[in-house]
Amino acid sequence: MNRDRIHFLFLNIGHFLDHLFTLIFATVAALALSREWGLNYGELLKYATPGFFAFGLFSLPAGWLADKWSREGMISVFFVGIGLASIATAFAATPLQVGIGLFVVGVFAAIYHPVGLAIVTQRWKNTGMRLAVNGVWGNLGVASAALVTGYFIDHGGWRAAFVVPGIVSVIVGALYTIAIWPELRQAKRPVTAPAAVVAIDTADHKALLMRISVIVFLTTSVSSIVFQSTTFALPKIFDERLQGTAQAFADWLNASGLTARADIATMVGAFAFTVFAVASMAQLVVGHLLDRFGPRAVFLGAAALQFVFFALMPGLHDGFALATAVGFMLGAFGQIPINDYMIGKMASGEARARIYGVRYVVSFTALAAALPLISIVYERWGFDTLFKILASAAFVILVAVACLPARLPKPAVAGA
Repeated sequence: MNRDRIHFLFLNIGHFLDHLFTLIFATVAALALSREWGLNYGELLKYATPGFFAFGLFSLPAGWLADKWSREGMISVFFVGIGLASIATAFAATPLQVGIGLFVVGVFAAIYHPVGLAIVTQRWKNTGMRLAVNGVWGNLGVASAALVTGYFIDHGGWRAAFVVPGIVSVIVGALYTIAIWPELRQAKRPVTAPAAVVAIDTADHKALLMRISVIVFLTTSVSSIVFQSTTFALPKIFDERLQGTAQAFADWLNASGLTARADIATMVGAFAFTVFAVASMAQLVVGHLLDRFGPRAVFLGAAALQFVFFALMPGLHDGFALATAVGFMLGAFGQIPINDYMIGKMASGEARARIYGVRYVVSFTALAAALPLISIVYERWGFDTLFKILASAAFVILVAVACLPARLPKPAVAGA
């Protein structure tokens, strides 16, 4: 395996761990702490909110540091820092201490997206497919958070769900640092070869760039709320709506002797993992289509898919709920690389990490705002109302994407 493949593999593992760490608490809150600490699900979500705000707000300084110092160095900091923060969170004895631990996890989690995606979009060709493959790894991290955490809740307790991935991340960070040590010693940010830039300065071009920028940041914020609401709440949704199916599968597995004892939490985690894993494959299709057809048509399809299946979800249970969840998660995961693709195609190489930082400040700030939304809607009206809100959000995305041009404008042209 050559150095490029090793580097890309480490970046993919980083994306996997980034999303796993940020969603461990979602399953812990739904399946363990609400019972162990006597707090309801809505109350526990409040302690996760600051961590997700940190996930967004610290993206900009992370991108700035990466551009000024070293993108590879920042990825090393990410691996080690988030691992140690997760291990520390496992020792929390009160909800406030958990909240502080999750905040520190969020600070280090903020590093990955602006820095890792800047490396991916500048270092390799076939941007759409590279982002898609990298995105699948991130989605498998989302999926594995529910599966791994559910398993540890049943076999060792919720604290182990923070400790074991934390140890793994520190080890991976050490291996990554060794692998990229020659580049890290130089401590130079990656830059493109110097060239004069011929700016396209017409009023029409500026207006088009402004329209695309507004659409990118609008769809980024709305789709982040949709993504967070689905990925964070899905274990709780399945805990409520798939009890019959989960119990039937657990009884079947226990009777068959194929596995060790299967409990409800493990089965709920397994269902969430299956949905996330299947839906994540949509990104590979999206990556291929982006390189072939461009973002507008692909984005329209993803938004329409979400709208239809969110509208169908209210009132469904067991098998119908499981199948419908696969449908709206295909749309939610499928649209993730599209805005990153547009930024990668239009942003200059030197400032790319900072621009991704701004994009993820918007994205993860909106993502953090989804937690109070879930809490308020769930406590007052239940998940059916949440699905109706998410269907409306998908419709807003659909309308906004319809205003994109058929082709992206070309970036400034380098000349002699």
